[in-house]
Amino acid sequence: MTPTTSARPPGRPRAGVNDVVFAATLSTVQELGYARATVDRIAAAAGVAKTTIYRRWPSKGALIVDCLLDVFGPVPLEGTGRAELMSAAIHWIAAKISEPGVGDAFAGVFSDAVSDPALREILSTRLQDPYRLALKDALGEPDDRVLFFIDVVVGTLLHRMGMTGEPMVDADVAALTEMVLSHFADDPA
Repeated sequence: MTPTTSARPPGRPRAGVNDVVFAATLSTVQELGYARATVDRIAAAAGVAKTTIYRRWPSKGALIVDCLLDVFGPVPLEGTGRAELMSAAIHWIAAKISEPGVGDAFAGVFSDAVSDPALREILSTRLQDPYRLALKDALGEPDDRVLFFIDVVVGTLLHRMGMTGEPMVDADVAALTEMVLSHFADDPA
């Protein structure tokens, strides 16, 4: 009788670990809040060892940033004109921030970054820059105007979440969109 060999390498299966950890991260943040959602608790919720998380992410902040990148995906640049593109981007980010655990995770990591330069660098280069560059290309706006757009929109949405514990309602997102679009005329700069 010939021994059979498994096609799978030895050890635990790795496929899907990121998806499981990201889902556990958001559910833990939603359930316990950002501050109490420790890597230990996230690992337990994901059913993985804490070392599994730390092999992939050096800190809770880095994990949260990758989790947010996974949730957000690419910015949908839909529409025939600048106003439609900007409106779609505002409604997209408002919808994403309102998903369970996402606004809490975003606000928490953003708050931690205020006093953590390394985390601030991760947020800037890994989370903000890809969206900034995509919007800059799509809108034909200079960096400072695109950053202002991001600051106003994301800052307003996270402020509402932080002050009320609830995402911004649709009518307020529509009002925010009107206010932002009135600042950004059809012609760049």
